[in-house]
Amino acid sequence: MRFINPKTDFAFKKIFGDEQNKEILISFLNAILYQGNSAIESLEILNPYQPPKIRGVKDTYLDIRAKLNNEQTVIIEMQVLNVEGFEKRILYNAAKAYSIQLDTGEDYTLLNPVIALTITDFEMFPNLDKVISRFVLKEKDFLVDYLIYDIELVFVELPKFGKKLEELETLTDKWIYFLKNAKSLEVVPEQMGEVPAINKAFELANRVGLTREELEDLEHQEIYIQDQRNAITKAVKQAVSQAVSQAVSQAMKEKALEIAKGLLDVLDEATIAQTTGLSIEEIQKLKQAR
Repeated sequence: MRFINPKTDFAFKKIFGDEQNKEILISFLNAILYQGNSAIESLEILNPYQPPKIRGVKDTYLDIRAKLNNEQTVIIEMQVLNVEGFEKRILYNAAKAYSIQLDTGEDYTLLNPVIALTITDFEMFPNLDKVISRFVLKEKDFLVDYLIYDIELVFVELPKFGKKLEELETLTDKWIYFLKNAKSLEVVPEQMGEVPAINKAFELANRVGLTREELEDLEHQEIYIQDQRNAITKAVKQAVSQAVSQAVSQAMKEKALEIAKGLLDVLDEATIAQTTGLSIEEIQKLKQAR
C-alpha cells in the first residue's frame, strides 16, 4: 500500500473533512485537545470536503471548520510552509470566527468559544520544548487568566515529535505519528490499526482509492509545496551569502583603515591610498580626525 501525504491541503481535508466519516475528526480532536478523552461525542463539519471539479483552481479555504456538541467552533488547519503573515492570519481567522456568530443587535452572551487548531510542518516556537502548545488571554504582568476562555490558539509542531513506532503510547501519539509519517509507511501498523478512526484514516489515505482527478490535484499541491520550499531555501541562501559578503567587506575596510592610520606619518596620501585601496578623500578624513 502507498498512502498520500496527509500534510497537503488536499489530503488533510479529504481525511479529516469527510462528512461521511466524522468519527475520524472526532477522534483526532479528542486526542489533540482533550488528551484522548471522549469529550467530543459529535460534531458538524461546516465546510465538508468536495472532490476537485475544476482543474487548476485552488480552494478558497484551506481549513476545516467544525461545530462541536458543546457549541464550540474549531478551526483546524494544516500549514506546511512558514510564510510571512501566517501568525497574524491565525489570530484573524479565530477572531473572525468568533465575531461572525452574532447578527446586528444580538446579545454578546450568545457568543460561543472558538478554538483555532493549527498543525505546522515547521517549528513555530523554538523556545518551547513541547509538541502541543496552547495560548489564551492572560494579564501581562501576573499571568492571571482572563475571565473567559472564548478564544484559544492551539499548535501542534510536527518536527518536535520524535517518537518511533514502538514508542507510541497514547491516542495523541498515534494521531501525530499518522500526520508526520503516513506517507512513508507501506502498511498500517498494528498498534495504530487497532484504533478504528485511525484505521479509517489510512483507508482514505490509500492511493488506490483515489480518482485520477484527486491524484492529479494531490500531485499539483506537492509540486507547489516543493517549489515554495525551494524558493524559501534559495532566498535564505542568498540572504546569508549577501550578509557574509557584506561582513567580509566591512572587515576588510576596517583593516585597511587601521593600516592607513599607522602610515599617516610615514607615507604620502597617494602612496597610502595605493597601498590600502582607500581613496584620497578617506585618507584625508583620517588625518582630520586625528
